[in-house]
Amino acid sequence: MRLLLIITIFLLPLFFLPITFDFSYLNKQALFLISLSILTFFSLLKIIFTKKISWQTRVFDRYLIFFLLAVALSIIFVSPNKIQAVINQNFGFLTIFLIFVFYLFLSRQKSTRVFELTLSGTSFFVSLVTIAIFFQPLRNLSLPQLVEIIKNPLFSPVGSQVDLLIFTGFGLITQVMSLVENFKKRNLNLAGGSLVLVLISLASISVTLFNLFKTLPNSTLSIFKSLPPFELSWYAAVEILKNPLTLFFGAGVDNFSSVFTQVKNLSYNQSPLWEFFYFNYSQSALLHILTETGIIGLGAFLLLVYQLVKESLRTKRFIALSGYLLVILLIFPVSLISLFLLFFLISLLSIEANQQSQELSLDLSGFPSVYFGFFVFGSLFLVAFNYLFFRHYLSEVYFKLSLDDASRNNLKEVYDNQRQAIILNPYLERYHLNFSQTHLIIANNLFRNLTSATDSASISDQDRQNLAQAIDLAIKHAKDGAVALNPQKAHNWQNLGEIYKSIIGFAKDADVFAISAYQRAIILDPQNPVYRLNLGGIYYILDKFDDAINLFTQAVSLKPNWANAHYNLAWAYYQKQEFDKATSTMENVIKLLNKEKNKADWEKANQDLETFRKKLKEKEKKQTQTQEGESQLNLPQRPEGNIEPKISVPSP
Repeated sequence: MRLLLIITIFLLPLFFLPITFDFSYLNKQALFLISLSILTFFSLLKIIFTKKISWQTRVFDRYLIFFLLAVALSIIFVSPNKIQAVINQNFGFLTIFLIFVFYLFLSRQKSTRVFELTLSGTSFFVSLVTIAIFFQPLRNLSLPQLVEIIKNPLFSPVGSQVDLLIFTGFGLITQVMSLVENFKKRNLNLAGGSLVLVLISLASISVTLFNLFKTLPNSTLSIFKSLPPFELSWYAAVEILKNPLTLFFGAGVDNFSSVFTQVKNLSYNQSPLWEFFYFNYSQSALLHILTETGIIGLGAFLLLVYQLVKESLRTKRFIALSGYLLVILLIFPVSLISLFLLFFLISLLSIEANQQSQELSLDLSGFPSVYFGFFVFGSLFLVAFNYLFFRHYLSEVYFKLSLDDASRNNLKEVYDNQRQAIILNPYLERYHLNFSQTHLIIANNLFRNLTSATDSASISDQDRQNLAQAIDLAIKHAKDGAVALNPQKAHNWQNLGEIYKSIIGFAKDADVFAISAYQRAIILDPQNPVYRLNLGGIYYILDKFDDAINLFTQAVSLKPNWANAHYNLAWAYYQKQEFDKATSTMENVIKLLNKEKNKADWEKANQDLETFRKKLKEKEKKQTQTQEGESQLNLPQRPEGNIEPKISVPSP
């Protein structure tokens, strides 16, 4: 058991496979599941040989169970998409449960030293990989598409650059602790080795910080600045306090984005982040736990943190690591890596404290049917658990294949692989979102083929049926798939609205349904100017220019510096023949565009402005001619109406 725990700790940060959509965290989940299943199976075998069940309690057990129960209750009572909440890689029940089982095995070991060295060693390897990737030694090599990802300068086997920083920072502290300890013992050879590890870790952290703060290609943002604002993370946490159900159980695991869209404000639209319609995680792990699991979840977690601090101060060994993780949980998003490090540290504290409130032992030697039954049912549970996870994992493999096929414009393979992914796991919203768009592409292709036919009589009933079926399936996966799985997410409604909008030309009542879907999206994300612009666009193509102007005006008010919103508003005014407003609005468009960066748009807006000015002059000329032709000679006229006796009115 000890060897398998060491291997798991060493491999976890380094383990990734590029065969799944999420190359890092999902595969770390799989590694956890495999190693813990093996450990559990051997524990079940031990029951057969010893004919008894024994259990050693630790001081952290009840707090961890309380926290795990709080997450489960949030999913049961609140989460709209419960399966997706369970399998969420960073903060889902499966991740927390697996790390909890990992803690159960690790905390029952006798010594911490070998596990500290293991984590320090894997941190060293991660640092070497980080430094090597920074210099891109493989950038000129032709690699198979499957492993092309390792040429990306931002690639890390740990996962995101933020998680890489968190992990190497934790490893650095363990290495510094080892360095200090070796100096105290005057073991200069080991101290020299520790010093080398510290320097390499510092170099890796420097590289990671550079990657975090450098501006991303085709963006004004850095990775660090692309995290959700702390202010809105706080507002999201406060928002759940307004309802009794969410107060206790939160908004539901895997449902942070639905709260975030409700608390966005106008200042967010003025920031470079405005094109991120939502975030799935709060900037602070503590605020994320409060938002998704309510005060019960946060209370359980704070009790765990309190016990962590208490044991750290009592043992006086891991104070620095405890303080470091508390800061991390306060200022960085929750993730599999941060939770793994937290539970790893708790396990070390449990070993160091060596506190056993009691050891329970149940002798079953006289009841062979009981311990054999326990072994059989436990084994069947492991098989079923692994089978269900394998289906989910395989669905991610197929989904990744579909994305690769999309890059090669192989529509048939995209369709087949996405269909297989949904068959294996029909509970992931992004599968249905992508599959609905795939059917929409098929429908548009069929429609173009039908309309390009020279003789309408040559269009077969089968072709029309295929078109209708593609449309039906696009709507089904958008509506009965993504929206039905989580109707609280504005993005799911926006996708449905976009599909209806795309088929207005050849589907009955598509315009009505598109408007309805976008209205729902706006209710769920009221500060999103894009949704209002898109809805206004639907009214525009329906020649309902008053409604279009209303929506475009709202988009402009939500984001005054958005040139496209002004541009759409200008054309809506033009269609209403309000050429003066169209002209002034198009002038605003030109002011907002950068002539150098947006040359094509700037030239287009100037051409449109000339058209508007020409129409405005023609209109003014006609009005002048009309006024000149009218008689200017008028006599005073008696007001119409007469009544006797006269009505009394107040004097001025």
